[in-house]
Amino acid sequence: MNEQTKPLSPGRSGGRAARRAARAAPLADHLRPVRPGLSGGSYGPLTTAGMDRIHQAALDALEQIGLADAPESGVRHLTGAGAIQGPDGRIRFPRALVEDTIARANRAITLMGRDPAHDLDLSGTRVHFGTAGAAVHLVDVDGRSYRECTVQDLHDAARIADRLDNIHFVQRPMVCRDIPDNLEMDLNTIYACCAGTRKHVGTSITEPAFVPKALELLHLIAGGEDKWRARPFVSNSNCFVVPPMKFATESCQVMEALIEGGMPILLLSAGQAGATAPAPIAGAIVQAVAECLAGLVYVNAVRPGHPAVFGTWPFVSDLRTGAMSGGSGEQALLTAGCAQMHRYYDLPGGAAAGIADAKLPDMQAGWEQAMSNVMAGLSGLNMVYEAAGMHASLLGFCLESLILGDDLIGQAMRCVRGIEVDEDSVSLETIRATCIGGPGHYLGSAQTLTRMQTDYIYPALADRTSPKEWDERGKPDLLQRATARKEQILADRASARFDPVTDAAIRARFNIHLPV
Repeated sequence: MNEQTKPLSPGRSGGRAARRAARAAPLADHLRPVRPGLSGGSYGPLTTAGMDRIHQAALDALEQIGLADAPESGVRHLTGAGAIQGPDGRIRFPRALVEDTIARANRAITLMGRDPAHDLDLSGTRVHFGTAGAAVHLVDVDGRSYRECTVQDLHDAARIADRLDNIHFVQRPMVCRDIPDNLEMDLNTIYACCAGTRKHVGTSITEPAFVPKALELLHLIAGGEDKWRARPFVSNSNCFVVPPMKFATESCQVMEALIEGGMPILLLSAGQAGATAPAPIAGAIVQAVAECLAGLVYVNAVRPGHPAVFGTWPFVSDLRTGAMSGGSGEQALLTAGCAQMHRYYDLPGGAAAGIADAKLPDMQAGWEQAMSNVMAGLSGLNMVYEAAGMHASLLGFCLESLILGDDLIGQAMRCVRGIEVDEDSVSLETIRATCIGGPGHYLGSAQTLTRMQTDYIYPALADRTSPKEWDERGKPDLLQRATARKEQILADRASARFDPVTDAAIRARFNIHLPV
């Protein structure tokens, strides 16, 4: 008799049904095979001597070369803290000032969500993956084409990310190209992201004059300035430097204003190796570390202990053409090396990974995204930005790729978790019971049935069927399944949308482009 006709005893049937029900029930968070904030740090491409040398070179660069173009307010803050402005106008940083700042910097940073369940603890080597970038195009997988991004696309990306377990935060991945006014674009970016997800959101502000209105919008969303300051659920992605070794004047002024407004700062240094940063990987890391250390001094000069993420984001060039190559092995190494330097300083840090040079979610995109995401996670990078959805070296964002990236990052996080060795996992008694008088296999053992939930992660979309079963199911296509999942998510109203009274107050004050 086959399995379908074979009679089963009531006891056995009930046991199997109970086991199936137990497997279908959601696990408690602490039992899930992967979850936000798993600790990495098992991989490091830099030796201890290499990290020491990079640190000393960064200190030399800050003391001897310094940074140009600080705004007048920045000069006052920095020189007041002990930096020195030379006759050439460059701000130089004595070693003692930098080392004292590192020692005093805030290491107990939690980036908060509108829902506390999505708070991100950045201590140690806890790893979190999320979106980021400023893509100007949306990738249309059906038409194999690119079109300009809209505020609706940005909102849709936030809505999808809100439903994906392995996307832990949403930094704005696209620019709203349908909103030409920069102030309205900044405000609508905040609205579209926060109305799409209750996870932590990151964004940028274009000009210092826009900061008061951005904070006013956030106060309305939070329910008051006091509630915003108690739980700031948006951070500022701040390109405070223009590599090599120059301050970005307006961005620094934005940063100062947002520090006063209580917003966490991502200190973002994004040199491109071989173009705006040295071509050797070590040299690119030196410059990024030096620039971010200067930013750390700046933040702490404005407000000691203010939460700041050490955002070394150096990118890689294809030196044959000068074009960016975010999907390269060199980029993966560069990001992992930056993560090591964050650990060297014991500072909460972030860097970019998961970028594909591929134009569509194809095999090239798969290897490019997987390689750098796994290496970033194993390196213990606190915030892995641009981890899903990014194509064409950051020029294109793909909603289907964001959904597929959730599967990919789940596997990366399983690698981050590593292998636990304890009395149960070494399995001696299970081996004994199986081999001596037992069934000779482990398929039905209590340990297997328990561990299949807590130790193993199963893809939501990836296909593990046999060729025969795949054929019987109509040869399902991965992109088609991702598109169907996208449409299923977007068919529902976002749970993060604001209550009607709050939304009406926001729309009465600001020109919101998303429909009600």
